[in-house]
Amino acid sequence: MSNVFLCTAFPVLSLCLCMKVFIVGVPWHDLFALILGTGKQNGVAKLLQDDYPWLVHVACAAHRLALACRDATEEVPYMKTFRDHLQQLHLYFHNSANRTAVLTAASEVLGLKDLKVKEVKDTRWLSQHQAIQTLQRHLPAVLAALAEEIQQNKCPTAKGLYAFCSTFRFVAAVYLQADVLPHLACLSKVFQREMVNFLAIKEQVPITMAALRVIKDAGNQQPPGSFLAQLHQDLDNPAYLGGFNIASHEEERDRRGSVGLQDGEDFWSRFQRQVMEPYLDGLLRSLERRFENLDILGAFHVFGAATESDTRNAEYLRILSRKFLTQQPQNVALQEWSSFKLHVLHGAFKNMDQLNILKTLASQHDEWCQLYPSLSKLAAIALTVPVSSVNCERDFSTMNRVSITHCYLKPI
Repeated sequence: MSNVFLCTAFPVLSLCLCMKVFIVGVPWHDLFALILGTGKQNGVAKLLQDDYPWLVHVACAAHRLALACRDATEEVPYMKTFRDHLQQLHLYFHNSANRTAVLTAASEVLGLKDLKVKEVKDTRWLSQHQAIQTLQRHLPAVLAALAEEIQQNKCPTAKGLYAFCSTFRFVAAVYLQADVLPHLACLSKVFQREMVNFLAIKEQVPITMAALRVIKDAGNQQPPGSFLAQLHQDLDNPAYLGGFNIASHEEERDRRGSVGLQDGEDFWSRFQRQVMEPYLDGLLRSLERRFENLDILGAFHVFGAATESDTRNAEYLRILSRKFLTQQPQNVALQEWSSFKLHVLHGAFKNMDQLNILKTLASQHDEWCQLYPSLSKLAAIALTVPVSSVNCERDFSTMNRVSITHCYLKPI
């Protein structure tokens, strides 16, 4: 299966890897281990790029985004503990029908519907977004259900969860992620599409980072309509979170802890200093670190619909020429483009999308590769650069489900 995955998701890398294997005699059964080596010093991508400078190492964009979110969470101790408690909440109610019934009853009293504490999984892209989305809407019902379990059943697990979840810091973290994760979830959905435009990574990642900086820089003045903007209002509302004495629980936790408030500091200021700012800074750093080669990927947009200016397209072609057409002057591709763009604007390529333009231009069976050899080579390279391995992994997941179903249906 590893060989199929290698050739399907990473065709260029697999070709070069086969060449490298043939040269240095690496055993074929080590291929999958090699493909995972992406270190900057001795990783397989680095070793291949040393021999083939034109090689572009592109990790799956959806995976990179999920890893960036995980890295940011791991860097802030409270956010790591926060994430663990989200999973504990799910397991607490999921593993008991009686507890689920208590939670359902509490939600009905509060006029809430379709309440189900979602699971957080590392194997699913940004599953935490769904968990936070549900928890933010139904947090009073969750706290009420935990309080009832403590009162009626003296459950120590419920007591521990309630002590953690009924604090200002936890509620603020829920509201913070309710504002942050939708931006990342939208980006993840873009990367999981069947056909991802190369420009999606180059433009959408910086836009998402800019949105995160707005949240960080807003501080006490969060934009209207955001969850953080209504945090204090919800905490003071007796019909929502005001009945759970969140502030007193935070003070009690401070007395039992080692880190309290600084002089003149309130709960919100401390949350900003200890949790919000480090988390957002870490998330921005992780996104910058995880997404490389954005200029090269974005430059392939020159083969899309002719909506960019000539200056921008010329810059795209210079970037691609410096990377892939090192044996010829950069102006060769520019000269070919000056003629080819007329076909995109008014000729045979006018009504084609980016994928069909690339396929037609790269085909060796049409006259286009003879008319525009440099552009044809770039188009062929673009077709083999994988932006995401989502489709490949979905195929394997489908095969796994079919295999499991077959085992269940197979007669004994």
